[in-house]
Amino acid sequence: MDTKDLPSVDQLSIEELTAKLEPDLLPKHIAIIMDGNGRWAEMQHLSRVAGHQEGIKSVREMITVCLELGINALTIYAFSQENWNRPVQEISSLMGLLEYYLSTERAKLIEQGVRLRTIGRLDSLPASALQWVRTAEQETSHLDRLHLTVALSYGGRAEIVDAVRELLHEAQDGNLRPDDVDESRIQQYLYTHELPDPDLLIRTSGETRISNFLLWQLAYTELYFTPTLWPDFRRRELLLALLEYQRRERRFGRVLSTVST
Repeated sequence: MDTKDLPSVDQLSIEELTAKLEPDLLPKHIAIIMDGNGRWAEMQHLSRVAGHQEGIKSVREMITVCLELGINALTIYAFSQENWNRPVQEISSLMGLLEYYLSTERAKLIEQGVRLRTIGRLDSLPASALQWVRTAEQETSHLDRLHLTVALSYGGRAEIVDAVRELLHEAQDGNLRPDDVDESRIQQYLYTHELPDPDLLIRTSGETRISNFLLWQLAYTELYFTPTLWPDFRRRELLLALLEYQRRERRFGRVLSTVST
């Protein structure tokens, strides 16, 4: 059969896409910039908050697929430091949505074996939202089937600043010399120090930038950009991203001959 007669991956069913995955080549850690909720809502003639509500269904789907495929870590960009500049009413609605998600999904996360962590300058969150976050973290702290990390009031530059501050405190206490500072020492103070760096970053909605997300951790991460808006990004779209990832050759700065030997 001529290869031009073969169906493209876009024409394959979900079952066929799943069958093409190679378990040994799956990423261990996926990070996602969930973009396009507002645009999706506008296209549906709905409020922006309705777009975020629909986006929660995509989060659920990502968790389910990661669990089924044995992907151990999922990090999602839920609310950036810059998002505090949005209209007050929208911020209030988003914080209410966060509380609703944690109150309604906690039991399901526990049932699925999902550990929830949050990263960012969480003291900026309203007291009620912060309490829900801390409760969910505590109740899932013993679980390890999937490490779900939610970036809230997060900024990549702020994370590095906070790490440097911790290093300076160590130096001030006499426990750190300049020659002691290397990449591994800095990494100890990053919000994500318990996790491996992401293997794959997905950004939805057609934007092709990382928007101050995981600046340190994404140094060698494979980037995947899709025009699909976040509320429409479900199982099929994730499978397509994973298949694209499996076609990439990750060299981490080495030449091909070095990798293959």
